[in-house]
Amino acid sequence: MTPWNLLDLDRALRKSWQDDTCSPDDRPEWRPDNPAWGHCDITALIVQDVFGGDLVVGEVRLDGEQHGFHWWNRLPSGVELDLTREQFRRGQTVEGARVVVRPPGPAPRRWEEYLLLRERVGAHLGALPEPR
Repeated sequence: MTPWNLLDLDRALRKSWQDDTCSPDDRPEWRPDNPAWGHCDITALIVQDVFGGDLVVGEVRLDGEQHGFHWWNRLPSGVELDLTREQFRRGQTVEGARVVVRPPGPAPRRWEEYLLLRERVGAHLGALPEPR
């Protein structure tokens, strides 16, 4: 079994985020200078694959209006980990955090992007554990 550490996973994710793994809704605004944009959901899934814990989701708000959702992790230690938080550069806030159960099997909307990101991260680190 590969000994995983958070710093290596973070570096591999940052090298792997691209426009083709960005959420289709966010792709028009994706830029290389903000590579985390549109990657929170599948990044949180990969972190959960490696370290376990819970998925957390909250509403993204800007000027009082909802602008989608944001995903991050709560590790088994209870520490909350958000590897894509820096994508919010326009004053967005995230509200109403709640833990959600990961649906079994492939995510219907983002399965291809998730697999592509897993493949890229795995190329940097070695084979990732199977999805939880």
